[in-house]
Amino acid sequence: MDKISIPIGPQHPLLKEPLSMMVDIAGEKVLGGSLRLGYVHRGIERLAQQRTYVQNVHLIERICGICSHVHTTAYCYAVEALLGIEIPPRAQYIRALMCELERIHSHLLWLGILAKHIGLETIFMHTWHDREMALDIMEEISGGRVSHAANQIGGVRFDLDEEHIDMIRGILKKLHSQVDGLVDIIETEPAAMARTKGVAPISPDMIKAYGVVGPVARASGVDIDLRRDAPLPPYDQLEVKVVTHPGGDAWARTFVRAEETRVSLNLCEKILEDLPEGDVSLRTPRRVPEGEVIIRAEAPRGELFYYLRSDGSDKPARLKVRTPTLATLSLLPVQLAEINVADIPVVLAGVDLCIACADR
Repeated sequence: MDKISIPIGPQHPLLKEPLSMMVDIAGEKVLGGSLRLGYVHRGIERLAQQRTYVQNVHLIERICGICSHVHTTAYCYAVEALLGIEIPPRAQYIRALMCELERIHSHLLWLGILAKHIGLETIFMHTWHDREMALDIMEEISGGRVSHAANQIGGVRFDLDEEHIDMIRGILKKLHSQVDGLVDIIETEPAAMARTKGVAPISPDMIKAYGVVGPVARASGVDIDLRRDAPLPPYDQLEVKVVTHPGGDAWARTFVRAEETRVSLNLCEKILEDLPEGDVSLRTPRRVPEGEVIIRAEAPRGELFYYLRSDGSDKPARLKVRTPTLATLSLLPVQLAEINVADIPVVLAGVDLCIACADR
């Protein structure tokens, strides 16, 4: 049977961001594929060297629209490490609360996209409806639904009063019930299982060879989560349940993200319960002493790596960001081999693509 090459992207209904793939097929079988990035490269690392540390908080938040808060969290912790300061405990807990709300929002958004790609419109509508609750909380306490501007060097920009805490607890209780029902659907819905079970399995050895992290790695049985393994404050004070599954297929990746959503809901409740009293920020100098530092944080898609070097001025000498998406993207051609054409959307959605993160 003759081989046919089909382009997917850079503009395509399957893609929420521009990315170009060439897929080779023979009949209904996919033989393999190739990948091309670079359509949304913005030169953020270079731009960061031309702006002050304070101005860069605004810039760094634009790396990703879905996990904007964890980017500024990692960046601010890096600057604070060079300054030799520790932010107030209350600020640490508020940062973690926003990180977990962001994880809930990211996972529910992903589950909805996967459901839509495989024709399960009802699950799509339910997950995106539930996701709105997490966005409502973040908007109410920070003023922003996507770019929250929560972090500043030295702490956070807002505090939580009792009215906010009661509001958050009420929404979390309702959201917990909704997510429990969603997990039941994922585990029992025949159509969802038929479209994801056994599709594009990834072995633990392949995960390690390509440096894949986050839910994709955990869905292949690789037990790694920086909230437990290299915790930033206050995760060293919190018990984080790491969800893994040995399946390695698209269904396992769906299961892990759904269960992680429940874990994040529990963490949000624990953070509110243990929230310390005190200030939420402290004054910091604009000039940062010479030195370099590496900060790692667990973003919704996995390990986020920040390298920051200072030359003693008010601007970074070098900023390097390693997002979890690029390693997952590099694995796409491998996943596409020997699958059915109808499963291409499952593979593309299953890795939770963020091209803005990868290109920067």
